[in-house]
Amino acid sequence: MTRPRQHVAAMAPYALADLGGPDSRPAPSLAQNESFRPPCPGAFEAVAATMADAALYPDPDWTELRSMIASHHGIDPNGILCGSGSLELIGCLARAFSGPHRAVLAPEHAYPYFRSAAQASEARFDTAPESDCTVSADGLLEAVRPDTGCVFLANPGNPTGTRIPAGEIRRLRNNLREDILLVIDEAYGEFADHLDVPVFNMTATGNTVILRTFSKAYGLAGCRVGWGTFPSRIAVEVRKVLNPNNVSSVSQAAARAALQDIAYMRETCVQTAERRDRAARKLATLGIRCLASCTNFLLLDLETRDLARSAEARLRSEGAVLRTQGAAGLPNCLRMTIGPARELDNAICLLETWIREISP
Repeated sequence: MTRPRQHVAAMAPYALADLGGPDSRPAPSLAQNESFRPPCPGAFEAVAATMADAALYPDPDWTELRSMIASHHGIDPNGILCGSGSLELIGCLARAFSGPHRAVLAPEHAYPYFRSAAQASEARFDTAPESDCTVSADGLLEAVRPDTGCVFLANPGNPTGTRIPAGEIRRLRNNLREDILLVIDEAYGEFADHLDVPVFNMTATGNTVILRTFSKAYGLAGCRVGWGTFPSRIAVEVRKVLNPNNVSSVSQAAARAALQDIAYMRETCVQTAERRDRAARKLATLGIRCLASCTNFLLLDLETRDLARSAEARLRSEGAVLRTQGAAGLPNCLRMTIGPARELDNAICLLETWIREISP
């Protein structure tokens, strides 16, 4: 019998969101951090026009898209790589720069895919304590071991929604060994850009990568377009393990159209923040603590694992799907996407009903 490699056989599959509602029928989801708005109008037109050339392979160098990303962010287009979502780039970075003798380090409540990427590359996955579900630069520095090869962190964090300022990111980099690659996943960066100065110029250190995506603020999760800015020597190695022709022509066209309507994206961020903060206030009146979020989701602290499971099951029975967070070391928490108003209000009403049902 053909057998997988030992480290692959030992891995657990990446835990996808369970979107089944009552009787396992698909239910409206507040579990995947998707945008409640569709993509900008121009994206629809761009996709339709690109279909005329669908028989042709896409631009493997993402030339026009890289140019537009670089222009928007004021960075060098030659340092940009694009991926099928930022997940592909995370996986390729782990494959190229970690392994049996180069461990991966991340915060204790880090995005669970960091662990999957490390395990797929046969790397040990280490974690560092956080402070109130917020990344601690000191905690990461103290957790570095002689064989640490990569540090992965998301800022703002997923599933926490919290963030640390750019100064702390720079302090972390300045105190890490030069041979350690620092990867900063800014999948939710657009929701927090107004709070701080960007850190794209940290790639000049030669050992730092900044990742972003079109999945969240731009509303293009279904198109799978991620990108990052890389030091040249890092980009050369990652490109070796990156899938060729990885971003379809249709997806590249949609992303380019999104960059031509930055006002729409920023409006999405503003509306999301207003809706998020309003939801947090409503939940607070129910006695449910939410972490201060800089993203398009809220992390709800239900205090115990049993209460979190009870709330999740009660909501699912009525067709409202939230995401449990045991995989991120937060079994007492549920993550709620800031989705369509009707679905968001319904979930909060169901939580209010659940609280009445369990109250003595």
